[in-house]
Amino acid sequence: MRFKKPLDLLLKEAAASGEGTLRRTLSSFNLVTMGIGAIIGAGLFSLTGLAAANNAGPAVTISFVIGAIGCAFAGLCYAEFASMIPIAGSAYTYSYATMGEFMAWIIGWDLVLEYALGAATVSISWSQYLTKFLHLYGIQIPPQLTMSPWESVTMADGSVVSGYFNLPAVFIIVCLSLLLIRGTKESAFVNNILVVLKVAVVLVFIAVGWGYINPSNHVPYIPENTGKFGEFGWSGVLRGAGVVFFAFIGFDAVSTAAQEAKDPKRGMPIGIIGSLLACTLLYVLFSHVMTGVANYKEFKDSAAPVAVAIAKTPYAWLQKAIILAILAGYTSVILVMLMGQSRIFYTMSKDGLIPSVFAKVHKKFQTPYKSNLLFAVFVSLFAAFVPVHVVGEMVSIGTLFAFVLVCVGVMVMRKSDPNTPRPFRTPWVPFVPIAGIVICISMMVSLPADTWIRLAVWMILGLVIYMVYGKKNSLIRKGLVNLPNDPPNPKYTE
Repeated sequence: MRFKKPLDLLLKEAAASGEGTLRRTLSSFNLVTMGIGAIIGAGLFSLTGLAAANNAGPAVTISFVIGAIGCAFAGLCYAEFASMIPIAGSAYTYSYATMGEFMAWIIGWDLVLEYALGAATVSISWSQYLTKFLHLYGIQIPPQLTMSPWESVTMADGSVVSGYFNLPAVFIIVCLSLLLIRGTKESAFVNNILVVLKVAVVLVFIAVGWGYINPSNHVPYIPENTGKFGEFGWSGVLRGAGVVFFAFIGFDAVSTAAQEAKDPKRGMPIGIIGSLLACTLLYVLFSHVMTGVANYKEFKDSAAPVAVAIAKTPYAWLQKAIILAILAGYTSVILVMLMGQSRIFYTMSKDGLIPSVFAKVHKKFQTPYKSNLLFAVFVSLFAAFVPVHVVGEMVSIGTLFAFVLVCVGVMVMRKSDPNTPRPFRTPWVPFVPIAGIVICISMMVSLPADTWIRLAVWMILGLVIYMVYGKKNSLIRKGLVNLPNDPPNPKYTE
């Protein structure tokens, strides 16, 4: 709990404007679409079939509701902090104010991993879907340029081809990084277009598929349990909630843009809660139609369950539209991930925990361009040369860890600063944050052991950097205020 960042200083930073600060350009609508952009990826099109076939049957709709409730506990805590401390940094900043510098470093370093590897993972999948989409039109990308050197594919003639590097994945990361450097407003505009496109395709699937629902596919709605926990019955519905929970991850990225929101005290809660509600409604309707058009058992061995449902309708063109929606979905996820990561790095740099060069803001565009450039290279290297299964699960454990600390932080702040104005208050404290903690830790425990090992290795690396550089250069420890031309503030020292 040592070296906490004073709340009055955080509010002062949030109110700062002019040269060297981020530009406030994001409306409440932009924040909602940012959340939707981060949440709705291809998980909607794959996890739904997986959870229905193996766990919940048609009741996967209930699984989505339960998953949303679990996510909402953390979301409500995020909303209180984001309206109360409208500054870039998300859970890193909240931890700095409540649990001190060391825990802030831990979560900040964790979030860098979450967003960077999240963007890398999604860009690799984006590359795979782009290859499929182009194949529909007779355009072939050499397989050597769509895989890492550790992957290979067997060609039609029986020959085995190994990859060089994943060129499309690098391409999308570089393009989106350059867009983020160009400006937050421009990035939000592109994200809005992508979100409208993928939501439109989802709505078209729901509208078209609704007329082809076979009521018998929804009977029984909750299939009888097989005798094994998690295989249908109510235990299957709960296990399905654990599977689809990860389809909701991403709303926390909205809080990283708090310092670029026009009216963060009003807009941040709307962006966080609004995107969760919108996505939950779409998920429930989508899964209801999918399990109604095709029997849930047909999704058992399918890598593309939506294609199974589309085959039951006379609208084969929907297959191309779904792939296009997945590409749009992935693009917006990568965009928001890269943006969130750069804002956290920017905030850590302003606090002196990492070199100040990453807090440099472009004079014209008012974006942390050096942070964007660093991670354009870092994420591209992962996307180009590392297989997708190695980086994928790290995203989930990093996100859940952040959720836990934010829930803890709300309870701490209610004790330490009970009279501070809260434009949005998390209801039913301490029940909501405690419920969020329990659910998130349960999800973390269920992850594979190697995921924990990789997290531990990353954290050890982070601790070395903190001890060697961050601890010595921390502005709080030096008694300095990280606003230009401000005198030293005694509150910075313990």
